[in-house]
Amino acid sequence: MLASAPDGILLVDKPQGISSHRVVSIARRRLGLKKIGHAGTLDPMATGLLILGAGPSTRLLTHLVGLGKTYTATIRLGVSTDSDDADGTPTAAVGVRDADVSADAVERAVAAQRGTIDQVPSTVSAIKVDGRRAYDLARKGEEVVLRARTVTVSRFEVTGREEHTVTVDGTDVTVVDLDVVVDCSSGTYVRALARDVGAALGTGAHLTALRRTAVGPFAVTDAVDIEDDSVDVTAALARPADVARRLFPVVTLDAAEAKDLTDGKRVAAEHPDSEAPVAAVAREDDRLVGLVSVHRGRLRVITNFPAPTPASAARGTEARP
Repeated sequence: MLASAPDGILLVDKPQGISSHRVVSIARRRLGLKKIGHAGTLDPMATGLLILGAGPSTRLLTHLVGLGKTYTATIRLGVSTDSDDADGTPTAAVGVRDADVSADAVERAVAAQRGTIDQVPSTVSAIKVDGRRAYDLARKGEEVVLRARTVTVSRFEVTGREEHTVTVDGTDVTVVDLDVVVDCSSGTYVRALARDVGAALGTGAHLTALRRTAVGPFAVTDAVDIEDDSVDVTAALARPADVARRLFPVVTLDAAEAKDLTDGKRVAAEHPDSEAPVAAVAREDDRLVGLVSVHRGRLRVITNFPAPTPASAARGTEARP
C-alpha cells in the first residue's frame, strides 16, 4: 500500500527572531511538501501559535483565519518607536516622570481600547496600500496613511507592572512596563493598542514582547517546536476530521452516502445544529469528506476534501529553510 502524503493541521510555537515564512519553509522541508498554507503570520519579534495546513487540510485554513486571538504582551510606557514594537527605531523617549501613570490612569487608557473600536493599524504593517505593503513604503521613507478598521477587543487586562530605567540613545529614561493579556478579533494590532494607550497617557509606548497563546479553540500549549529535530512533525499533524469537529457541528455518513455527496448528488441528512451555517461531513471511518450547508434536510457542498494522495505525488524538491 502506498503511503499517503501528509495531511492535517500543524500547530507551531514560533520562536522569537525568525519570520513566519521561515517557519513555513522549515515545515515544508520536514514534511517533504512543495506547498504548505498558513492561517496568518506573526512578526519576527513575536512568539507563539502559528497554524499551518498540509495537503487537503489547507482548505480548512479559510475558516481558521478569522477566529479570535489571545495574546500576552508587555507594553513599555515612556518610549515610542516607528514600528510600535521593539524591532523599530525609537522616535521619542519622554519617560514617565512627568505623566500620570497611576493604576487608575492606566486603567482608564486601557479601558478606552476595550469593546468594538476603530483602530488605525501600525504604519509598519503588512497591510497593502495601492498594492504595496505598508512596511515597504514606510522603510523607504514614503508617507503611509492607513484607514481605521473596526475591531473588537473583548479583553484587555493589565496583569503586572514594573518601573525601571532604560538607556535610549545614550540617555537614561524612566519607563513603566505593563504586562497585559488581550482577547481580540482577527485583524487587531496589539502594537496599535500599545501605541494608543501611550498616546492617551502622554508618554508614548511600544511593545517589548508579544506572544500569541490561542487562536479560537487552538492553544499554543498543544504546539510543537518546529526547529526541534526530535519532534515527529508528521505525527503532530492534527487529523482533518478532528480539527473540523472543533469548528463545526458534524454529520456522519456511510460510505455510499459520502460517495454520493462527493459526486455532486444531494444527500438527505438531519441538521446537527440549526444555528450553525456550516457543518462538517465525516464518513463512518472518520475521514473528513467536506463542509456543507444544510437546506431543507439536504446537504449542499461548500468544500470537498479529497481522499489522501500518495506521498510521491505531493513531494517535490525539498525546500531549504
